[in-house]
Amino acid sequence: MAKVIGIGLIALSLFMLLGFLRADAAAAAPATIAALFITVALPALGGIALLTKGFRRGARLAARRELLRQQTYESEILRLAAQRQGRLTAVELVTEFAVTPEKADELLESLMVRQLADVEVTDSGVVVYVFHDVKHLADKPHARGILDA
Repeated sequence: MAKVIGIGLIALSLFMLLGFLRADAAAAAPATIAALFITVALPALGGIALLTKGFRRGARLAARRELLRQQTYESEILRLAAQRQGRLTAVELVTEFAVTPEKADELLESLMVRQLADVEVTDSGVVVYVFHDVKHLADKPHARGILDA
């Protein structure tokens, strides 16, 4: 709706500009300049503002969707890690979530950068991401205060 109104305001300002160009009014007169500002410039500025607002809203919405998608992947990765004793490989993510190997690596690397996972390598060269906190969730009932340790 904002796009339609924005386009309408710009069209109105162009129509009014055309009318001013065809009129015999003195261009340097203060009244003419004020009328030109009110009837041409203000509607044009309002239309541009409405159109750019719509574009910015779309960009913010896309950014929020991407953030939500990333958070959903991360929570599902942590859930899967809990099911697999705190250890995952990129191949397990590819098969479980139907993502590309590149996306699986990207997701696991982002968790590693945020220090939620560490990397270990098996003797055969398989990269294993170890989620230390997830691996030790069973110890949660035995937690003590920091000063009690």
